Parts: sequence; C-alpha cells; structure tokens
Amino acid sequence: MNEPAPESLRAHAGWPAPVAALLLAAWLGGALYFTVVVTRAAFAVLPSRTLAGALVGQILPVLFDTGMLVGVFLAVSARLSPRGAARSASLVGGIAIAALSAIARFVILARIAQLRLTMPVAIDSLPIGDPSRRAFGQLHAMSVGALGLAMLAGIVVVVVLAHTLSATAND
Repeated sequence: MNEPAPESLRAHAGWPAPVAALLLAAWLGGALYFTVVVTRAAFAVLPSRTLAGALVGQILPVLFDTGMLVGVFLAVSARLSPRGAARSASLVGGIAIAALSAIARFVILARIAQLRLTMPVAIDSLPIGDPSRRAFGQLHAMSVGALGLAMLAGIVVVVVLAHTLSATAND
C-alpha cells in the first residue's frame, strides 16, 4: 500500500483530496443536521416517542450507508494521493468511518430491530428496570457512540485535508 500511484494516474493525483474533503464535509453536515435538528424535532413534535423512534429508525440506515460509502471513498482515494498526512488521515479515517458505520448499520441496528420484535409493548411502556428496555438503552448508546466516533474521525480527516489543501494552494 506504500507504493506510489501508477504513472497513468499521477497526472490526476491532485483530485482526490478536494473531492474527499467535499464528500466528507457533506456527510458530516448531514450527520450533524440529523443528530442536532431532526432527532430533537421528531421527539418534540410527533405525538409519540414510538413514532419519533420509527422516523429516526428510517433515517439512520441511510446515514450509516452513506458513511460506509464515504469511508470507502476516503480509503481508496488515499491510494491515489501522494504520501503525507492527508494520505494517512484519509486512509485511517476512511477505514474507521466505514467500519463504524458498518457495525452500526449491520450489527447494532439489526439487534435493535430484533429486540423490538420481541417486545410486547412500546419501549416507553416497559418498566425502567425491564431487561428489554435496558438492552435497548445499551444498543442505543452503542449506536450513538458509533456515529459520534465516525463523525469525530471525519472531523479529524477534514481538518487535515483542509490544512493540506491550504498549504498546497499557498505553495
């Protein structure tokens, strides 16, 4: 993986960092908007927490799917980039974002869906000490943690890419 990009791609090697930064910034913006605005509004406006949870549950898979795509793009684009901090950050950050998004999407959300199928009533109707309600709380925390860590990795990568692009533009 430390080999330079093939000669045929070197003439175009300047494109990965700006495109990666743009895609990553768009994903981060969407993730931030979802976490800060959409979830709060859903739980504040919809008539029940069950409906708000259903709305959030429909949006999260899309957010995690796009996180996987952006993460893979970052990792692949790192291969086409010259060595340096931007390449390393894109590779490591891309793998982290893709992995965290995949775990959240295919493991955590699947367990939440399975758990909901076994519940006799809505989560909020269960007593606080109910094992199913506690299990849901733990899975929810894991989902929030996975998204938060993916976003944190994305912020680090976007800062490194922005610094690299700024330094390149000033050269």
